[in-house]
Order: sequence, then C-alpha cells, then structure tokens
Amino acid sequence: MALDRWIALVILMISLAYGYTAFFTMDEGLPPFMKFNAIWPSTFPKGLSVMAVICALIILLSPQKADAGPKAGDIDYRRLLDYKLGQATALLAMMVIYALALRPVGFLISTVAFLVISAMILGERKLHILIPIAVLAAGVVWYLVQQVLGIYLRPLPFFMGTGG
Repeated sequence: MALDRWIALVILMISLAYGYTAFFTMDEGLPPFMKFNAIWPSTFPKGLSVMAVICALIILLSPQKADAGPKAGDIDYRRLLDYKLGQATALLAMMVIYALALRPVGFLISTVAFLVISAMILGERKLHILIPIAVLAAGVVWYLVQQVLGIYLRPLPFFMGTGG
C-alpha cells in the first residue's frame, strides 16, 4: 500500500474516534435549555469528522495507479532518512516548548521567541528583518484576541505584574 493510503488509513481511524466522541459523548452534559438550540457545541466537530471520513475513504478506495516510481517533488518513503528530519524534529520540539511556555512566560515573549527560533531552524538568518516581523505579528494577534475577541491572554510573565 502506498504511503498516501497509509496516511489516509490513520486519518480515517482518528476521525472515526473523533466522530464517535462528537456524535455520542459530547452532548451528554448539555443543560436542558441548550438542547433546543439549532447549533450545539458538537455541531462543528460532527461536520469535521464526517468530512474527514469522506476524504479518507476517497483516498483509500480510489483506484491505484501503476507505480512508475517517484516523480520530481514527491516524497519517497524509501529514502526517508535523506530528508531533513532534524529540522522537523526541532520544530516539533519547539511547538511543545511553546505550548508549555505560554502561561509562565506570557504570550508576547513566548510567541516572539517561537517565531524567531523556528525561523532560524528553517534557515532564516536576517535577524534585522525577522525580529520586528515576529514582534509585530505577536502584537497584532495578541491585540485581536485580547481586545477584539475579549479572551484574556497574559501578555507578559506573571512577575511583571500583568495579573492572572
């Protein structure tokens, strides 16, 4: 079986479990007044799981083409170690560190650090361009989430007197 079919099979299993949760367990704790609403908290997860199952089944059940070898730009899973796995692993580690640093370090500092370090891992070396863009992007996202949406995000570390 080709790599895309294996990935589709994994996505199918995940979306089936997600769909089971959305259809059978998410709405049990709803208060009675919400059960008469047209849209429930599980509406989007239900639609998402159904679409993911349909897409995965389309990939799994579509006819296989004769394998003429990998084309230019295709990922050859037989040569997986030739790719830059170190960069991919470092980015995954950065995502975990970023998620763990959000509360204690604050949104602005952790987001700027994540963007700058991740871009450097990917090969960007122009720090005079990279740092202002990261600061601007983090500031705009914080402003939109905090002020426009009204969701509190601690902008700076707790010891700097930002509450929370």
